[in-house]
Amino acid sequence: MWIADNWKDYEVIDTSRGEKLERWGDYILVRPDPQVIWDTERADKRWKHKNGHYHRSSKGGGEWEFFDLPQEWSIHYRDLTFRLKPFSFKHTGLFPEQAVNWDWFSSIIKDAGRPLRILNLFAYTGGATLAAAKAGASVTHVDASKGMVSWAKENAAASGLADAPVRWLVDDCVKFVEREIRRGNTYDGIIMDPPSYGRGPKGEIWKIEESIFPFLRLTAQILSKDALFFLINSYTTGLQPAVLDYMLQTAIVPSFGGRTASSEIGLPVTKNGLILPCGASGRWCRI
Repeated sequence: MWIADNWKDYEVIDTSRGEKLERWGDYILVRPDPQVIWDTERADKRWKHKNGHYHRSSKGGGEWEFFDLPQEWSIHYRDLTFRLKPFSFKHTGLFPEQAVNWDWFSSIIKDAGRPLRILNLFAYTGGATLAAAKAGASVTHVDASKGMVSWAKENAAASGLADAPVRWLVDDCVKFVEREIRRGNTYDGIIMDPPSYGRGPKGEIWKIEESIFPFLRLTAQILSKDALFFLINSYTTGLQPAVLDYMLQTAIVPSFGGRTASSEIGLPVTKNGLILPCGASGRWCRI
């Protein structure tokens, strides 16, 4: 398992009864997690003395309950700064487990010895975009949500990257890649974090089990001849690491060579030293 264990401002303190107890900077949150199927003693007093608690509804969705939590605050990872705020469906605007992937491709970018063009698809609030830009790459950031792109720009400014070479695009990712193919544009590294389910701007249905492999093959067409890496993330239970690896082996290796690796990603739990699984990632790299 690839473990995001270099955080200072974030930790999973404990897990029990379908929920995780987390520290986000100076604030304690309790949020549901479908992986937490065990019932263990909640001895840590912060279970009762939290700043925010997301309660899941039996009918779907849920709502936040706040206890002296600001509307916005920030945390840091290495040289990056992320603005956080609780919003719909339990999220805060950051997936901290992705730091293990930021470190991986940042090393590739720094060691390349040449300028790299990176594409970040389904780019959300820009964690991967900022990591790639900080490492020295030029980045194209694409997300269909105008609000998420604005949030990512604010994270960039907070991280001292307001003037970094980043193109911020509000666009449907599939349509964007199709246009890039027609334009003949290519990228040295591609990152994608597709949703399990979604709708395009014209009502197009995105269901990851049906859409991801055709989209992966499509996106492979805009890898440059000297491309260095491709990263795909999944939070969908059915897309296990071996599935991601099989797709990369099929869609990329025959044309570009290189090697693939896939794994669950996770976060350490402070209470017991165990690892909380948080999805899966598949990686292709040239070397």
